[in-house]
Amino acid sequence: MSIHKEGYKILIYGFITLLLLNVLVNIFLADQILVKWLFLAFSLTIYVFFLFFFRLPARELEPDPGLVYAPADGKVVVIEEAEEKEYFKDKRLQVSIFMSPFNMHSNRYPVSGHIKYVGYHPGNYMVAWHPKSSELNERSTIVIETKPGTEILIRQIAGAVARRIVTYAKENQDVLQGDELGFIKFGSRVDIFLPLGTEIEIPILQQVRANKSVIARI
Repeated sequence: MSIHKEGYKILIYGFITLLLLNVLVNIFLADQILVKWLFLAFSLTIYVFFLFFFRLPARELEPDPGLVYAPADGKVVVIEEAEEKEYFKDKRLQVSIFMSPFNMHSNRYPVSGHIKYVGYHPGNYMVAWHPKSSELNERSTIVIETKPGTEILIRQIAGAVARRIVTYAKENQDVLQGDELGFIKFGSRVDIFLPLGTEIEIPILQQVRANKSVIARI
């Protein structure tokens, strides 16, 4: 277990801020013993949460061209046919994974292949499970073409709490299944669009883990 690089600045600045606040509380409320201890406990709780949120567990896997792994930790909230309007502009099989603030937030490539498209769109910050969030919220879209020629779309979507999407993918880049695709800060959603007829391996409301849970076979 390690700490993700996206958390370094927040953890450093957060530590300094909480330390200064505790020093000020001790100076100006020197005779308020209970208040000082309660504020210290609150500060430690907040900082431990940040450490927990930016955790980066080791998730190695042996790439398998016949499997689609979950790109994120979380709960499967959608499995349905849907119109994909940005890239394919036709019907695809959509699987959506909702990530709570308590999930590991590193996103992974569900398949190996060649990146055909990367698109970023600023937008709103509706709750991530809202049906329109995949079209109206801030989002980043990545399309990977596997060696057999199957195109798979992954979409990182900001939510009501998530305010920053980080995407490492670049067009014309070759990527390996299981490597890091990006990171979303503080709760969000990841959609994956598969060809119609794809064999889905998980039920709705299933908890999945990136690089561990197989969501489909191609």
